[in-house]
Amino acid sequence: MDCSMDLIVGGARSGKSRLAERRAAESGLHKIYLATGEAGDAEMAERIARHRSDRDASWLLAEEPILLADTLRRECRADRCVVVDCLTLWLSNCLLTNVWLQQRLAFFDILPQLEGRIIFVLNEVGLGVVPMGALARRFVDESGFLAQQLATQSQRVTLVVAGLPLALKGKSE
Repeated sequence: MDCSMDLIVGGARSGKSRLAERRAAESGLHKIYLATGEAGDAEMAERIARHRSDRDASWLLAEEPILLADTLRRECRADRCVVVDCLTLWLSNCLLTNVWLQQRLAFFDILPQLEGRIIFVLNEVGLGVVPMGALARRFVDESGFLAQQLATQSQRVTLVVAGLPLALKGKSE
């Protein structure tokens, strides 16, 4: 299989999603937005609605909070660019439902079998203080491990700060 993978990391509201969407549009491939967030409250529902309204009608939408590997298997094709936004919410969803270990394994097992282009979005959460609670510490740890492992498999890794992309691996803008 032939799959090109980008990893875009950065803080909250840094411009990661905008960059991912721009790269997908520039790819010339059919665009799929794979959303992992769920509207658990009114504020999150508003965020999801705003994200949807920012994309034009040429985007297809897939929503999956937990079974990411299965959804990637179904959605990735040679003629498609899939934007996964975001791995941070997916990790959180999996940790809270106690399926993280199996879902992480399924995710990394499926990646070599995929085709097309995938752009992963992940919040950088490891730049702050060490959290006090055990679950929060595990979340930060697992997020860091996820980023490291995915970065080794990605052809391009970009850090976004204040809307500005910085190439960490692969070609720059």
